[in-house]
Amino acid sequence: MTSLDPLPLSGRQPRAVRSALAVLEEVVAVGPGVSAKEISAALKLPQATTYRLLNLLVGEEYLVRLPDLRGFALGRRAARLALPVAPVPSTAARAVVEHLRGMVRWGVHLASFATGQVVLVDPDPDHPPSEHVLLSRYPHASALGKLLLAEQPDWRAVSRDLRRFTEHTVVDAAGLDRQLAAITAAELARQCGELRADRGCLAVPVRGPDGLLVAGLALAGPPHRVAEPNTELVELLREHAERLSPLLA
Repeated sequence: MTSLDPLPLSGRQPRAVRSALAVLEEVVAVGPGVSAKEISAALKLPQATTYRLLNLLVGEEYLVRLPDLRGFALGRRAARLALPVAPVPSTAARAVVEHLRGMVRWGVHLASFATGQVVLVDPDPDHPPSEHVLLSRYPHASALGKLLLAEQPDWRAVSRDLRRFTEHTVVDAAGLDRQLAAITAAELARQCGELRADRGCLAVPVRGPDGLLVAGLALAGPPHRVAEPNTELVELLREHAERLSPLLA
C-alpha cells in the first residue's frame, strides 16, 4: 500500500458513517430545533454516541447549534448534498430579458446566483450557451462566473480548479485576482474566448434592494467584438439589469 492509497475501513467505521447520515436525515425530517435527545430516541442510538456524532457534524459545518443551544439545524455544507434549484424567473422578468434580445443581435442569457453557483434560468434559445455544467463548475472561465467570484470573500473556496479551456483562459491565481478586482470596480465582467475560443461574453450584476448579488445578465458574441469598448451595449445591459432587480430579489 502506497502513501496515496486510501486507508482501509475498520469494522466499526461503516456503521459510524451510516449513523452520521441517519442523524442528518433526522434533522431534515424533523426540521430546525430538533434536540439531541429526540434524535437519540428516534434512531435508537446511545446518547453518548448521538452527542459524539452531533459534535462531529457541527465541527464539519454539516449542522449548526441554534442560538438558544436547545437544538440543531442544517449547516452550510449540508446544502451541497442536494442538487441546487434556482428560482424560475417570473413572466415579467422574462419579458425584460426578451426585450433586450429584441434590441441586440447578440445572445442574451440570464443566470441566477441564488444557489451559490452559476445557473442559467433563461438562456437564449437562438444563441445556445456553453454547456451548463461547465458554467457552474468552472466560474473562472466565464463572464457570469467571474461576477460571482468577484463577490466572494475568498473566491478560491468557490473555484478550486482553474482549468485551461483555451489559450486565453486565466489560470493563475494572481492574474485572476487582478481581473476580479477590476470587475468589482467596474461592475462589469468580460471574457474573450476563455471558455470557447469562438465566443466571448459581457456580463453585469443584478442586485437586490439590499445590494446583494442575485443574478447576472450577459451578452454573448464574437470574442473580438466583446473586447471592444461596447459602451452602448454595456449601457443597455445595465438598464435592463436595473429593471430586473425588483423582479428577481
